Amino acid sequence: MDDSMTTREAKVFHDRMLSLGLARVSEAAALAAARLIGRGDEKAADQAAVDAMRQQLNRLDIDGVVVIGEGERDEAPMLYIGEKVGTGEGPAVDIALDPLEGTTLTAKDMPNALAVIAMAPRGSLLHAPDVYMDKLAIGPGYPEDVISLEMPAAERVKALARARACASSDITVCILERPRHEDLIAEVRSTGAAIRLITDGDVAGVIHCAEAARTGIDMYMGLGGAPEGVLAAAALRCMGGQMWGRLTFRNEDEIGRARRAGIDDLDRIYCRDEMVTTDVIFACTGVTDGSILPGVRREPGWLTTDTLLMRSKTGSGRRISYRTPAP
Repeated sequence: MDDSMTTREAKVFHDRMLSLGLARVSEAAALAAARLIGRGDEKAADQAAVDAMRQQLNRLDIDGVVVIGEGERDEAPMLYIGEKVGTGEGPAVDIALDPLEGTTLTAKDMPNALAVIAMAPRGSLLHAPDVYMDKLAIGPGYPEDVISLEMPAAERVKALARARACASSDITVCILERPRHEDLIAEVRSTGAAIRLITDGDVAGVIHCAEAARTGIDMYMGLGGAPEGVLAAAALRCMGGQMWGRLTFRNEDEIGRARRAGIDDLDRIYCRDEMVTTDVIFACTGVTDGSILPGVRREPGWLTTDTLLMRSKTGSGRRISYRTPAP
């Protein structure tokens, strides 16, 4: 094999070969954040996760660009949108990440804080600006477009109940507990459906839908961060399920962010496969104990993490337990 063929092969997106490296990235971020669980300092926990994730990413043989990150360059000193990561020697890839999804959860030692990252070939991930996204998600096994963002919330619940051949009271919806959702919560409850309110962590909230038998969550809806919406879509592309998102804007500055990201149709509704258009790798590691993964566990001389690693190409998922000497 000549050198040119070897070089071309090295630049192909081999998701299987890259996946374990991605798991190491989320593990490193979780381990770094774990030192600050319950310490009451959200910024310090986030910075520790960012620093560790960046260091580990830069060890990977990829030509990576952060398309979903900690904010725009003037707002985030590290892992900002547009930052280049990796050695530059491998395939061109998009990176979506949240080094610590649930900074408040970590600072207060509450459940479901995660370190989250996704990787896909260059140009595959929606460059979502740091604005709100109206999100709607369900797990696998339903007819296509059985619900939609255009439906009122109550109708979504009833439509899903019909598809499941059950009563609306058998449906459980996950919603972020925020003042902006008071009317949404009231409308969903008017159907008799149950609501599981979460204080933070809507990537985890969407993932819950894909494992309804395990988590008890049938649907996710409500306004949350657009970057987290893309990460959630990456997870659902691996696990199965349907998702829709529509960007929402509070002011002209946010509209400007969208236009700088190349978004011209401000009212567009994106389905899952428009937010993540090709094969993707997704990894998340538990920081605090949660319904998806255990958190980082300490024992004399050792730390243990649990990671969920998934590949959309094969629909495979791997749960990895990693034990390392405590520093």
